[in-house]
Amino acid sequence: MPIHPLPQFEADLKLQDDDRKVYESLKAPKTLVVRFGAMKLVGEFPYDGSIKPGCGSKVVVRTQRGTEIGEMLTSTCPNSGCSKSVSRQDMLKYIENSGGRDYPFFTEGRVLRVATPEDMERQTKVEQSGHELKMIARRHAEALGLPMKVVDSEPILGGERVFFYYQSEQRLDFRDLGRLVGQDVHTRVEFRQVGARDEARLTADYEKCGQHCCCKNFLKVLKPISMKSAKIQKATLDPLKISGRCGRLMCCLRYEDETYESLRKKLPKKKSRVGTPLGDGTVVDGQILTQLVLVRLDEPDKDGKIADVAVPVEELTAPNSATPPPMPALRPEGRSDGRPDARTDTRPARRGSDPRSPGGPPRREPGLPSDRPPRDLAPQDRGQASRSPNARGPERSRSRPPLPPRDDQGISTNLDDIPGDEFPAQNPQPRTPEAGQPPNDAPRRGRRRRRRGGGGGNSGGGPNPGNERPPQAPTSGPPPGA
Repeated sequence: MPIHPLPQFEADLKLQDDDRKVYESLKAPKTLVVRFGAMKLVGEFPYDGSIKPGCGSKVVVRTQRGTEIGEMLTSTCPNSGCSKSVSRQDMLKYIENSGGRDYPFFTEGRVLRVATPEDMERQTKVEQSGHELKMIARRHAEALGLPMKVVDSEPILGGERVFFYYQSEQRLDFRDLGRLVGQDVHTRVEFRQVGARDEARLTADYEKCGQHCCCKNFLKVLKPISMKSAKIQKATLDPLKISGRCGRLMCCLRYEDETYESLRKKLPKKKSRVGTPLGDGTVVDGQILTQLVLVRLDEPDKDGKIADVAVPVEELTAPNSATPPPMPALRPEGRSDGRPDARTDTRPARRGSDPRSPGGPPRREPGLPSDRPPRDLAPQDRGQASRSPNARGPERSRSRPPLPPRDDQGISTNLDDIPGDEFPAQNPQPRTPEAGQPPNDAPRRGRRRRRRGGGGGNSGGGPNPGNERPPQAPTSGPPPGA
């Protein structure tokens, strides 16, 4: 079967040939932008070698941390080696847009050489020893009782030091831990505290979208994300759908928020009037990404139902009427399905809702006696009053005896009319004062206070509290009511 060359592939091959010729004509770059370390740090370092590395080449760099392996991202000098290189101005603009001062960018260091096969083999052995170093640090941390979680360890190519990344909610003293771990690894150790997002950058691999985690792939500044961005971009606020590998809101919500905000401003607000190719209507809902607006039309369809249509934003126009048409009046016979309508329901209303309604209580003409007994009668008189047609006349006046006459000081002057069960006796015997007490010949005023309750008081013979009255001496006369 013959192979036919495709024009697209031929064009790519030609472009590669052109790049190769340009690459061969240029000199080696003088500065390189390199990514290094487990935290994906970025720096721009000078280079004085004769080999011309390309984008993605492994190089050996000396940084402020030591000698380690880095990856070349691009070159920034004028005599860059390929068409994918960027200028220094473009790089500084990228740094400013990515976070400015918060962007982890370094300039102290230099590129030593392009990595050789021996360097790559040694780097592989160093990375394989990272798990054992992490378990050593965890074992010593548990022995000392430190409230921390050792996330990962990072040995570097030169062996100058080992970095341990940990999580903790408080500040810790690492003097004892660093001494014990340093004795086992035989090098200098450094502990650095990280958050949940940095832990995902160290340990996570792929996200739900199938791509590498953004924090591990290209994001350098991990800023917090607000819940407002999640409400705009997601139809649901399920934590399992809007959270990333770190358990926080996904980073893509932040750097996609600007796009969603610009698209959301193009959509009309809900309950606003718009014009469509099918007529005027009211906005019910809208979709940000598809730029579709759900409009409820004013005019019903052939079946008499109000229809909701999805219209693109580009097809919306100004409405002919700024106010929606009035709702059609309901027919008095009821609804179309045969059931009685709420506005035309002829059933009797509840009793007591309205005296003028058919189901309400009957209205009583003024001047006619009521058939209910008065509330202020005695229980034995209520039955007779309910049967009497004129119960509210003399029965009410006889239900309460007249009060006895009183003088100017409020003392009753006719003691014979006072019942004995509520007032003192009519002819009390004179009291004989006890020894040490003054005579009490003043008349008693008012009614006797009855003691409430039988269990309270000072019946135990103990000291009398200040909020209780002292017991009175018994009288020598007959008891009241005898």
